[in-house]
Amino acid sequence: MNLLKVTEKIMKILINWIVAAIVILIAAYLVPGVAVTSFWIALIAALVFGIVNAFIKPIVVALTLPINIITLGLFTLVINALLALLVAFLVPGFTITGFWVALIFAVILALINWAVYKVF
Repeated sequence: MNLLKVTEKIMKILINWIVAAIVILIAAYLVPGVAVTSFWIALIAALVFGIVNAFIKPIVVALTLPINIITLGLFTLVINALLALLVAFLVPGFTITGFWVALIFAVILALINWAVYKVF
C-alpha cells in the first residue's frame, strides 16, 4: 500500500472518532441524566464505545440471539443500553444515572449516528 492510501485511512479513522465524540456530546446534551465533563472525555468515551462495540457487543448479541429473535431485534436496544452503562462505568467523567436513561441515550445516539452518516 502506498503512503497516500495509508494516510487517507488514518484520516478517515480520526474523523470518525471525532464525529463519534461530537455525537456523544450532542446526545448527552439532549438526554437529562447523561453527563460528559469535557470534549476529551467524549473522545475517550467514543474510543471505549468503539472497542466495546467491536469486541463485546458481537459476543453478547450471539449469546442473546434467541431472545433477540423473539423480540424481533428490540432486545438489541437493551444490549446497547447495558453497553452504554458499561462505558459510563469504565470512563471517569462520563456518567449515566440509570438504565432507562441509558436506553434513551442509546436510542438517541443511534439516531444521531444514523443521521450524521446518512448525510456524510
